[in-house]
Amino acid sequence: MLALDHPLNDATAGALRLGGDLRVRRLGFGAMRLTGQGIWGEPADPEGAREVLARAVELGVNFIDTADSYGPDVSERLIGETLHPYPQGLVIATKGGQTRPGPGRWVANGRPEHLRQACAGSLRRLRLERIDR
Repeated sequence: MLALDHPLNDATAGALRLGGDLRVRRLGFGAMRLTGQGIWGEPADPEGAREVLARAVELGVNFIDTADSYGPDVSERLIGETLHPYPQGLVIATKGGQTRPGPGRWVANGRPEHLRQACAGSLRRLRLERIDR
């Protein structure tokens, strides 16, 4: 386990560019496990999940990866509730195209109507008006 006792910066974490111009630190936070067992439902300790999110950003993590299917909806909602308004430079990457019929189960769904619905839901849960990139 990596123990972080000092803030990250580009020198300590390294940095990379996404899409050629979006600079993020190499050490990001994958938010899939903020949810309950099987990536389903609420976490056993919702306040602990919020504390982890806040601490990651406090320590300099500036890239969070999530998806509408994590929970479903739980990971994005926790991020929005905990971190909004977002600090300058924080990048949240989310994705759609999977549905969840139950714990540990994933079903691909790339239909345009589903993707539009997933995008609208992600914006609402993340408390955003638009997706930047």
